[in-house]
Amino acid sequence: MTCMNPQIDAHGRLHHLLDLATLSVAALDALLQRAQAFADGAQAPAALAGQAVCTLFFEPSTRTRLSFQLAAQRLGAQILNFDASTASTTKGESDLDTFRNLQAMGVRGFVIRHKADGAVAALAQAAAPGVAVVNAGDGRSHHPSQGLLDMLTLRQAKGADFSNLKVVIVGDVKHSRVARSDLHALRKLGCGEIRVCGPQVLLPDAQTLHGCVVSHDFDAALDGVDAVMMLRLQRERMVEGLVESLEAYHRDYGLTETRLRRAAADAIVMHPGPLNRGIEITDEVADGPQSWILRQVANGVAVRMAVLETVLGR
Repeated sequence: MTCMNPQIDAHGRLHHLLDLATLSVAALDALLQRAQAFADGAQAPAALAGQAVCTLFFEPSTRTRLSFQLAAQRLGAQILNFDASTASTTKGESDLDTFRNLQAMGVRGFVIRHKADGAVAALAQAAAPGVAVVNAGDGRSHHPSQGLLDMLTLRQAKGADFSNLKVVIVGDVKHSRVARSDLHALRKLGCGEIRVCGPQVLLPDAQTLHGCVVSHDFDAALDGVDAVMMLRLQRERMVEGLVESLEAYHRDYGLTETRLRRAAADAIVMHPGPLNRGIEITDEVADGPQSWILRQVANGVAVRMAVLETVLGR
């Protein structure tokens, strides 16, 4: 691996997927193109034959964990499912020792989720030669495969040229690793206008919002947008800045059918899940004709197949 970018090996190939911030546009585009091929029905059943992939999750997950497992299975890998609640970590074993023990068993692919910022990158630094690490979400920092599947969904809905797109990300951006990965990807793909909307206490620092149009008025932020990316309130990560009430939040930042009419007529609605129905989004919108939420879930398998094939399918 090079010192400049720990995701890239000495031959210039993607070896780990840790973030989208330092991923090149060419590498991002290649992953999206391969993911689209899988979404279109391309097969690669033996790409990871004989390899063991472990979903090493120190935090709960439904969509990410299961879609990575399904992706690895479709590529022919053996799958190990690590559950922190029943593992030796409950006896005091460190994350690093857990990682090293699994490597010693012959695991060569790790999909890792962790509550601490930077924890996945730190484990990747300890990876043995030939071992690949994929970040399945760390703290508030990165969720690269979610960012990729969101970009794939946008491409399917609006085409590969993002230069004329207006996209708004709404809600608890401060605590959202998904939002950060989406912002990195949207900038790299040349999105015409990126809007970010939410209460001041739920917006991140100015550096994170660089180049974005920031608003606290949801109705105004929706005007004419091509895509609305809703976020849930991540109350489990909040140590400060709690909203006044869930009712007040829904009143000011909940996406309803009436509000959605302010967006472009063919605007799509996205959400990384899990949904807090009746808080950030109503049933009518989540299940309505403009919702691409289940398409995002379906795209998650295709994207994660592309990622695993790229980092492990030598």
